[in-house]
Amino acid sequence: MTDQPAIVWFRDDLRVSDQPALKAAAESGLPLLCIYILDETSAGIRPLGGASRWWLHHSLARLGESLARMGGRLDILRGSALDVVPALAKASGAKAIFWTRRYGAAETAVDTALKSRLRSEGLKAASSNGQLLVEPWTVKTKTGGPYRVFTPFWRAVLAGSRPEAPTPAPKRLHAADWPKAVERLSVDQIGLLPSAPDWAGGLRSAWTPGEAGAQGRLADLLAAGLARYADDRDRPDIDATSRLSPHLRFGEISPRQIFAAVRHAQDSGEANPRGADKFLAELGWREFSYHLLHQQPDLATRNFQQRFDAFPWGEPDPDHLRRWRRGLTGYPVVDAGMRELWQTGTMHNRVRMITASFLIKHLMIDWRIGEQWFWDTLCDADPASNPASWQWVAGSGADAAPYFRIFNPILQGEKFDPEGAYVRKYIPELQEMPDKWIHKPWTAPPDVLKSARVKLGDTYPAPAVDHDLARRRALAAFEAISTAA
Repeated sequence: MTDQPAIVWFRDDLRVSDQPALKAAAESGLPLLCIYILDETSAGIRPLGGASRWWLHHSLARLGESLARMGGRLDILRGSALDVVPALAKASGAKAIFWTRRYGAAETAVDTALKSRLRSEGLKAASSNGQLLVEPWTVKTKTGGPYRVFTPFWRAVLAGSRPEAPTPAPKRLHAADWPKAVERLSVDQIGLLPSAPDWAGGLRSAWTPGEAGAQGRLADLLAAGLARYADDRDRPDIDATSRLSPHLRFGEISPRQIFAAVRHAQDSGEANPRGADKFLAELGWREFSYHLLHQQPDLATRNFQQRFDAFPWGEPDPDHLRRWRRGLTGYPVVDAGMRELWQTGTMHNRVRMITASFLIKHLMIDWRIGEQWFWDTLCDADPASNPASWQWVAGSGADAAPYFRIFNPILQGEKFDPEGAYVRKYIPELQEMPDKWIHKPWTAPPDVLKSARVKLGDTYPAPAVDHDLARRRALAAFEAISTAA
């Protein structure tokens, strides 16, 4: 065996099974340098938020353990990939480098420049799809353009050939010697974890990062047969969602693995067909979000629909923004969602829509401010799904909810958390409020408030804004840009 290695560059694909870059490198017969680069300096690369950094630490640790069991090794570097990769290739005498593709504009620019440079220096540089079911540029309308509406997009994906079958992990790897001229770091040395204060206790209780944790979540989902998924996935008071999103975000499980497993369960009669279809459609929304990101690389900062550039946001009210972030708006389902986010690094999907709508349409705060907060506090802060979903709620995105669709937080709470179990879980100060008043405590009679030991404005805040007034204000603003258009 030659001493010249192949480099496997892990990015958002932190797993060993159905890992096309690792598979191709292992099949080359070369000794391997498996690396992860914490790149926070390349132009346009968006630094990870705090919750994502916590997840990344543990995901890298688990990946390192998996590679070690196979005879490999994970080495971590820090710096601009445009500098780090060529330096490592030169110092190690590498013959080839393998990676799975990324789809952000800055990431694509880095990868394109590196591929050109490495090939010019005689290296094999190979990329492959390990992150999506289908590449964004392969799904087009009949006129040859990109899809801008989800339903026909997903219908086109499903009408095509099934995604390639997932592949098993290599049975054995051979780790190459590390070149002494290149500094490598341990996962502890790159400083991803919070220290003072350590705010991650809730995240540790809620999650098991890593490939094994991802496979366990998928197994639990399939064991339940998706029987109640279609009916209960919108209920934050019921554990009916997959909780796979952060595992997908960091590539601890591939969409092909999920798709194949659910389809197999559906074909064999082990999964509820309606539940399986609904779940796969949610996987399809992730695909569609990357489709949109490919169309508009600045999806997190620019309105997909240009007419919203004229929307009269104004300066955000600092007190309103603070109350929203801390879960103190006075609307219990909104506050429960924001507290769940802060404590666990996630939020139920239905409540994400409610809280986003409240920020945008009740408080009249620009969706980009909310997107940035979610980016910092979500474990599953995805560069495509996060901005696409915020724009969907704002009405500025592709296939967006109309701006005049304004979620009523009282009715949403009563419909999807009818007994107030979700609210009580995250807002203990409302623990004793009767179900009738749990989603609108400011309307409860004084004797009910007293019995529940709730003092509005003291133990729990009064509403930051009046729903009806806020709704009229939002509609007037939308009408202004509609008229101008």
